[in-house]
Amino acid sequence: MSNFLLVTGRTPSGDPLGVPVGYVKYERPSILADAAGTNAWDIGLIGAEPQRAAKVAFTPAYCEIEATYLVPAGSALHSVADVDRPGVRITVRRGAAYDLWLERNIKQATVLRSDSADGPFNQFVAEKLEAYAALKPQLLQDVEKLPGSKILPGHFMTVQQAIGTAKPNAAGAAFLADFVAEAKRSGLVARLIEKHHVKGLSVAP
Repeated sequence: MSNFLLVTGRTPSGDPLGVPVGYVKYERPSILADAAGTNAWDIGLIGAEPQRAAKVAFTPAYCEIEATYLVPAGSALHSVADVDRPGVRITVRRGAAYDLWLERNIKQATVLRSDSADGPFNQFVAEKLEAYAALKPQLLQDVEKLPGSKILPGHFMTVQQAIGTAKPNAAGAAFLADFVAEAKRSGLVARLIEKHHVKGLSVAP
């Protein structure tokens, strides 16, 4: 801040002038990940997944979000282990971190993908599918819309929510990793979860 060649002035709150923050909005995490390294964004908030790590340098996770299944009334599926079997159809949001997990791990069930936010739930209901995979906070809302449906206990994976930057940005990645470590150590992440009453999410170890 003291280098006049780099800092040309300060705002009343002490921030450097001429350093605006711009928000680049993406419909899905997969689109954000695909844009890594194109200079479209500098810092991305995204689930850390192996398929994305080729282009994105991730911090350690700052929080974990449980992903599980919603099943209809009278379902024969009682645990997440029951879902991967022949004849079971799972609907999921295309390109989400938990979709990438299903892609790697589901061997016998059929995975159906939808591009829109409401698509998986609507498909689950309209086509009377056996399972709907999503983040637990979303399922806690959707279970209220479908009488008799239930959320399977536990989870099939947890999304490791992290901050990412383009792979070549080594200095930026190191800074972000330090920031995340401090945000967890200081209790900032825990306070934000409590403040916003978020369910199905916890501070990452």
